[in-house]
Amino acid sequence: MTTKEVADKFVGLCKEGKYDEAYGMYAENAVSEEMPGIPNHVTKGRENIIKEYQQWAENIEEMHGGDVGEHMVAGNHFVVPMSMDATFKDRGRQKIDELCVYQVENDQITRATYHYQVPEMGQGM
Repeated sequence: MTTKEVADKFVGLCKEGKYDEAYGMYAENAVSEEMPGIPNHVTKGRENIIKEYQQWAENIEEMHGGDVGEHMVAGNHFVVPMSMDATFKDRGRQKIDELCVYQVENDQITRATYHYQVPEMGQGM
């Protein structure tokens, strides 16, 4: 698959809320990197990335809204704007706008980096 085809499939799954399937598109040795200041901001390996996602999702008490935007491809990377408004069990309601950048090699996502403003403790995004 081309990077565009990987991006089309990945973003389509995310728009349908099929995040478990989307994470299945990660390479076995993929790396996921959150913003500095986030605990355990680098996660290595598809299995660990999926576990981190599941823990994050289980911490959501209520979803108030969100969006997966249109992606843009450049070489072997694609970027997707995403937003969400959710109440978390451990930190209350937060609005998050982020740019998600993905690197593709051999038809799989090998690296994901997320860019957003990190709130101060106790503050919503």
